[in-house]
Amino acid sequence: MRRDGRGGRGASVVGALGRVTGTVGPGLVGEVMVRVRGGAEAFLAHPAEPGERIERGTVVVVVDYQPPRTVYVTSAYG
Repeated sequence: MRRDGRGGRGASVVGALGRVTGTVGPGLVGEVMVRVRGGAEAFLAHPAEPGERIERGTVVVVVDYQPPRTVYVTSAYG
């Protein structure tokens, strides 16, 4: 898995929980709302594992952050 090792903003996003607002999956650019810095922000989202599909409403964890607004996510609860 890729990790943001630069500190700063990426460090606060990696490991954060979010909720899928637009389906994430192969060939799809989804959207997630992630709680960061005392609020919630929208990020474009891709699945962390190839072939993984994550439906709208699923709670996810951010495993990688690519500036400025892209995250790679996986389901937080299996």
